[in-house]
Amino acid sequence: MAVKSLQEFLSSTHEKDVSADAFELESLHMLEVRVDGMVWAKSGSMVARKGAVKFTRQGLLEQGLGTLLKKMVSGEGLQLMKIEGQGRAYLADAGKQVTLLRLAGESIFVNGNDVLAFETGIESKITMMRKVAGMLSGGLFNMRLSGHGIVAITSHYEPLTLPVTAQGGPVFTDPNATVAWSGSLTPEIVTDISLGTLVGRGSGESLQLRFAGEGWVVVQPYEEVTFQAKG
Repeated sequence: MAVKSLQEFLSSTHEKDVSADAFELESLHMLEVRVDGMVWAKSGSMVARKGAVKFTRQGLLEQGLGTLLKKMVSGEGLQLMKIEGQGRAYLADAGKQVTLLRLAGESIFVNGNDVLAFETGIESKITMMRKVAGMLSGGLFNMRLSGHGIVAITSHYEPLTLPVTAQGGPVFTDPNATVAWSGSLTPEIVTDISLGTLVGRGSGESLQLRFAGEGWVVVQPYEEVTFQAKG
């Protein structure tokens, strides 16, 4: 790669203002949030800020007792913070790729560790896959996002979306590589001991998620085990 002059470097890395939306990607790995009121973001994701912006960790009972109990079990992967005021906040998560999705009344499920930020028009709810507690360390928690607004999710490298159709049959994925899926789908946990260590290497179990019906599922070319790791 050619050596850049200082001016060329500053020009090529300068923040962009090409969108009127509150969320804008400064790069594949950096999200700029224009704060004018309040947005939700993953706790600890702020790398820079400008203006009169403050950060407050989500209150213990802010989303009800049921959510609190799930957070106590799921650990840090689902901790959120409020970004309030007027200014700009720059968010990132371990260099992961950021994808912006605009929801217009739809519902999606996202791996709890892959939720970076969402607007206040989006309703969030922590969900847990039944029959999985004890099979993966800490269980497998996800966040249901629905409503109207922009959602920022993350993935390791470029994500792949697989269609799920009744005609094509079920799709099976590694839980540690599964990023998100459509609200119309309810995955099931299946085991296949005969696969040995080829599936679910991070969990130590031959576990898969089975998606059947009509919808889609997003996977990444990486097995992320941080979210299931024991504290």
